Amino acid sequence: MTRAIPGTAQSDGSGVKAARTRERLLDATATVLSRKGFAGTRMADIAELAEIQAPAIYYYYASREDLIEEVMFTGASAMREHLARVLQALPEGTSPADRISAAVDAHLRHELELSDYSTAIIRNANQLPPQVSRRALAEIAAYNDVWRGLVADLAAVGQLRADVEPATGRMLVLGALNWTAEWWDPSRGPLSELIRTAQSMVLHALRP
Repeated sequence: MTRAIPGTAQSDGSGVKAARTRERLLDATATVLSRKGFAGTRMADIAELAEIQAPAIYYYYASREDLIEEVMFTGASAMREHLARVLQALPEGTSPADRISAAVDAHLRHELELSDYSTAIIRNANQLPPQVSRRALAEIAAYNDVWRGLVADLAAVGQLRADVEPATGRMLVLGALNWTAEWWDPSRGPLSELIRTAQSMVLHALRP
């Protein structure tokens, strides 16, 4: 877990500087992790990207695993909170189908445009030791619960296809959305076009 070594970053009288350094380290780790995976993520690569000497990382995080654990948890929390904000901002009375459409938009924008953390999670969540993934997996479970509610609401108003098992349908949708991180490239067209296509396909797959 994340812990600062006493007598270093947190006691140097520069809390703001320490916080910014931590943020740079987390951002750099998310980028390296998303590109190289857990096994290929090295402290030297993180240090180079964060523009910090590699030994100095240990002033902020006791180990490579602590740093990666914090990235995974931070990213999973941010993704869940982003989805919650998007759904909460919808007008009262928004239909279940339109809420799912908004959730598709939120998922893809966060995954492909807003955060390397999301890609790091998608590519590494199932490859990490339990002590590194535990907090992140709890956040991912909470994220899935939001989607479970969205699909249940669609079923409650009679708009879920009779031949779609809710849990299976939800996981197939999330699997397809997650997989876009492996193949989508801006050269294929604008993100808005991908989102429109995904929204259409998801809703046509779930509804009669």
